[in-house]
Amino acid sequence: MAESNMTAQEWKEKGNEEFNKGNWSEALSDYTNALNLVENNAEKTVYYKNRAAAYLKLNDYENALEDCDSALKICCNKALYRRCQALEALERFEEAHWYAEIIISSDPNNKVIQPVKERLHKIVQGCRKDPHLSATISKMMDSAFNDCADKEEYEYAMSILFVYACDEAGAEEIFKNEGVSKLAQLIKVEENEKAMYAICILGKLCKNNINRTESVVKYIGLLRCLEMMNSPCTDRVNESQICLQNILNTYSGMNDEPDSKPNKTLCEIHKNEFDMILSYLLNNIANRTITGLTRDAIIELIMCNIHHTELGWAKQLIKFRGLQKLMEVASEMEGYKYKESSINITSSTRIKTSMCLTKIYENMYYDAAKKEFIDAIEKFIKDKLLTSDSESKVRGVVAITTLMFGPLDVVYAIMIKRGVLEMIVAMSEANDVFQKKVVCECVIVAMTKFKQTNVFICRCVRILENLYTFSTYTYTGMYDSIRVRALVGLCIISKFEKSILSSYTTIEPFAQLADGTIKKLTKVCAQFLINPKKEEDMRKWAIKGLRYLTIIFEVKEKLIKDRQQAAVKAIIELTETKDQSVLYDVTIMLANLCCAYDDNELIPEMIESVMFIKYYFSGRDQPKKDDFMKISRRALVEVGVTSALVRLAKTDNQNCRELVARVFHAICSQQELREIVVQQGGAKALLSLVLSSTDKGKNHASRALVHLAHTIPPAFPDQIIKEIVWTIINLLNSECSVNERCEALTALCNLASVNNSMREHIFIEIGFEKFEDYMRDDNNMLKRKAAQLINNLVLCPGVAVQYCEQRSYQVGYLTLLFEDKDKDIDTIKALAGTIAMLTAVSKEACDEIIYSDPLLKFLYNLLTNPDGDLQHKGTEIALNMMRSTKDLDAKLIKTNIIRPLTALSENDTVPDNKIKELARTALLVAAHIVDIETNDKSDKASQNIDSLEHVD
Repeated sequence: MAESNMTAQEWKEKGNEEFNKGNWSEALSDYTNALNLVENNAEKTVYYKNRAAAYLKLNDYENALEDCDSALKICCNKALYRRCQALEALERFEEAHWYAEIIISSDPNNKVIQPVKERLHKIVQGCRKDPHLSATISKMMDSAFNDCADKEEYEYAMSILFVYACDEAGAEEIFKNEGVSKLAQLIKVEENEKAMYAICILGKLCKNNINRTESVVKYIGLLRCLEMMNSPCTDRVNESQICLQNILNTYSGMNDEPDSKPNKTLCEIHKNEFDMILSYLLNNIANRTITGLTRDAIIELIMCNIHHTELGWAKQLIKFRGLQKLMEVASEMEGYKYKESSINITSSTRIKTSMCLTKIYENMYYDAAKKEFIDAIEKFIKDKLLTSDSESKVRGVVAITTLMFGPLDVVYAIMIKRGVLEMIVAMSEANDVFQKKVVCECVIVAMTKFKQTNVFICRCVRILENLYTFSTYTYTGMYDSIRVRALVGLCIISKFEKSILSSYTTIEPFAQLADGTIKKLTKVCAQFLINPKKEEDMRKWAIKGLRYLTIIFEVKEKLIKDRQQAAVKAIIELTETKDQSVLYDVTIMLANLCCAYDDNELIPEMIESVMFIKYYFSGRDQPKKDDFMKISRRALVEVGVTSALVRLAKTDNQNCRELVARVFHAICSQQELREIVVQQGGAKALLSLVLSSTDKGKNHASRALVHLAHTIPPAFPDQIIKEIVWTIINLLNSECSVNERCEALTALCNLASVNNSMREHIFIEIGFEKFEDYMRDDNNMLKRKAAQLINNLVLCPGVAVQYCEQRSYQVGYLTLLFEDKDKDIDTIKALAGTIAMLTAVSKEACDEIIYSDPLLKFLYNLLTNPDGDLQHKGTEIALNMMRSTKDLDAKLIKTNIIRPLTALSENDTVPDNKIKELARTALLVAAHIVDIETNDKSDKASQNIDSLEHVD
């Protein structure tokens, strides 16, 4: 494609290629071209941060800062990190530390920024011991609170003040300079970045210091401290939450340590403050004017402090009707607006609410307290369900669903109460589609959460079957969403004992494949995946349904062989979501489509699938066609599954990471797909899975890397190859199967073919001892692979020298292996090649042969062997020995080795002219040493003797 016709995305990809090659200037130019073509701010952020990375490589830190500033307008952690790097390079350490702190606050588990932050912290600590501390802080405060200061000036001043506030000496100096009152004034009158900076600094000032904390509360007011959390800005909410938690910690004598506990005396002194904070939190938890982010922060504050008995929050929460207010939040659905005024929630609010309710219930230490808790929840749910108002009923069911993610025994105690379950059954039979949906979802969550069958579960079966039957026979597009939800529930039923549920079950939805039920359900799910606009959350239900259906061969075949493959592409797109439950279902489905499970293997995900098959298909085996497996894996790779797996490998869910490793392993088992996997970043993803996954996940990731190393090591960057080596070495332990160990040895042998640097690296990593052990193994395949690997490693002269130095006896041992009648020809050739290399670099190796009759016999057998490769190695060894020393040459001439050498030099039937040339050279060396006259032909060859090099 002509460069003039390239799109911004294509310029970016070209820039990435140049960047990865180390061509920083070219990458810079390509990213600039991309920026010139794009209008979308989100895309510009990516291009700016990429160009900033190129500027950093070119040591152009000022331009790097400028690009980071541009990217930071859309808030990107990578841009923050690169700005941090640039500031550190410019020795603006306080500012660099500031940005490191921001990244950590938004991403506490970021392993890249942690060491950077620690390094910068030590540097700025030294700055804070500056004898001019007071003057510096005074100057920064003048700039920060100067209304005439420009943005860059006050931002710099604020960042310096924040750094100093992190240290006790600096915090105290700010306090002495009336910092609290000045910062408080900013919060009261400003709603911009200045207020954000002020909150951050005040949060640090409150930490572990009662005087400064009381001053903050005095100048701002406790209620204002809580109000400043109400914002749509994530950073402001987070910093306000930290500030409030620091106030709580200081009042109670706690710190940031996980096991920190309140001081009882301090808690009694500040009881009024604690009660006021809790009261305000509870009053606002269901407030319809606050943002969803603020609501989440309030719930987190309650959840993080409810277990401290010294604060008395658990008891006070009941008194302030906190449970009812939390249940109001629990009854809310994201994305759906009730007729009455709804409250703002995020995708995490209901889960956080259920976790908070669990924490509260866990702190009800007495039966009376537990009963009071259950009674309050029951009253709320009954008040919602036992009314004629449709919206109230829906809220009641949604609240039950939320509660199921928390204390299950509370849910069960409520559900078996008279009237509650009956009302849910009645709602499932109503003509209101929305009521049917929320009931169906409630039942599915119950099926998922309860491990054993109970009365509630048995009644849920009938509800699901009624919903499924209704949506099937009342066929219209508006009921498809209910049908898919019911499908998911019926799939989950299979985990319960069938005999117990038999009296409640009336239909077998999948028993008759002939009626086309499976195809219809697959089609409906696929349609929701492809076109979810009508009901956005249907994608997650469709993916849950297909998670089960894709264990059925007919469904796999339909999805893979669909010409447009639109459903499969939609599945790949779903890997970009942040919903962990959806990601898990997607990963299971990819494993199903790839047939990524070993035969007869029962991991949790597979057990669930097997139970599903047995429940509905009476144990009918699903066909496993090798041809289809190859087609399926190839099709998935062609639509971008590798990039999807790279994204999925970044999740923190270890079970999900194991499944990703299994899918990678299945794909990498096909040779023609391996290069694509490497090109799309699969090798790096697999290395991360080897480091962090379940034991089985690490094994599958390692085996996938072995497959990649078998065929295309040149496609790996050198550093990645070296990282792969130790991964493969781990598969050489005795716990691995013979096949796994053979694959590992083959992979190492292939990697050793890259260059001498790689041979040295493998030798340093493992040495020879383990390989030698395999040459003594009873398994001939292991013997052969070990022999071939050693032969490949000693092709590096440096490795061969070290081998001889560490194993002076080794030549004799290797030659003895020739006597093993079970040795195949490939093993013998590898051993002969190793000895040829050792004698080329070591006089001791040559001495060992000449002074041993068995070893001389071995050499004689090589020279007289009919196999051309062995004759070749024999002549190399003989020539190496003659070149070793004149003394050794003279001894060799007196042996019977000269006879076969002469025969090889004169035999016109020898197919390999190289053998003939080597034999003649060896004879010429011998003739030169003993001053023997030769014929004209030999004279001509002897003239070239000094120019001959050792055989490689």
